Amino acid sequence: LLVLFLAACDRTPTLPKLDSHDVIVAFGDSLTHGTGASADTAYPAVLASLTGLAVINAGVPGDPTASALQRLPAVLEEHQPRLVLLCLGGNDMLRKQPESATENNLRLLVQTIRASGAEVVLIGVPAPKLFGGAPDFYGRVAEDMGLPLEQDIFNDVLKDNRLKSDPIHANAAGYRVVAERLAEFLREAGAL
Repeated sequence: LLVLFLAACDRTPTLPKLDSHDVIVAFGDSLTHGTGASADTAYPAVLASLTGLAVINAGVPGDPTASALQRLPAVLEEHQPRLVLLCLGGNDMLRKQPESATENNLRLLVQTIRASGAEVVLIGVPAPKLFGGAPDFYGRVAEDMGLPLEQDIFNDVLKDNRLKSDPIHANAAGYRVVAERLAEFLREAGAL
């Protein structure tokens, strides 16, 4: 019984099942945009083909969390998503912004998305250093706000030179891995 209880505690928060007409918005920076690959091989395009759902690519290269907060309401208004894949924080780290500011902005982004009626999946970005991994603030935001968190995808892809176009971006093969793992993550969370 204890093993079952512990396994249940470790489970990803669940998401409501998406209908065929529901829209997913991939909201982020260059990793969402697909820098290092073509538009049709960026992870949102591949995820759309894997799931059969509309996945809007709302990735803006170079976008830190502060400016993402400014553009988010218009994206939500235009696309009215049921689910937002939130992948930001890398540019804050590259610009050496205080982690507390990035964490606070991520919380505000999540609150804004939820206020629109959409669900959120938080995607962690590795710190730009050797053996970086996603910083602890992603876990804190996910735990405090009850969010599904995928913090390993980009860390795993960007550690494999075969999956990278440059030190901080994936290539087409890398974005395909991201999309496949996100599709599996969404299935496990109950969205697909």
